[in-house]
Amino acid sequence: MEVKINREIRNYTESMFFGLSMRQFIFSVLACGVAVGLYFILRPYFGVETLSWMCILGAAPFAMLGFITYHGMTAEQFIWAWLRSEMLEPKEFKFEDSKRRQEPKHFSKRKEAKHD
Repeated sequence: MEVKINREIRNYTESMFFGLSMRQFIFSVLACGVAVGLYFILRPYFGVETLSWMCILGAAPFAMLGFITYHGMTAEQFIWAWLRSEMLEPKEFKFEDSKRRQEPKHFSKRKEAKHD
C-alpha cells in the first residue's frame, strides 16, 4: 500500500467541489455565468457559430483566473502587485554613464597659444 504525500506541504489545496478548490469552483461558475449572459445578450445580433466563439472568449479569462498562480501569488494578488508597481507607485530610473570620468577643472579649459 502506498500513500502519496506532497513533497512540499505548502502546495496542498483542499478540493471542495468536483475536485476543485473553492476558489477554482467560484471562478468556474463565474465563467459559466459570463458565457450564458453573453449568449442571451448577443443572440439577436450574431449567428450560432460566431456567438459560441464569443462566449468562449468572454468566459476564458474568468476561468483562467481561478487556476493561475505566479511566484506563489494568485491571479488577483499578481494583478494588484503589477498595478501598484506600474501605475500607482512607478519608479523612474535614470541612466548615467559610469565610465565617463570627470576631468579636473584646470585641464578642461585650455588656453590656446597665440601664433603671430
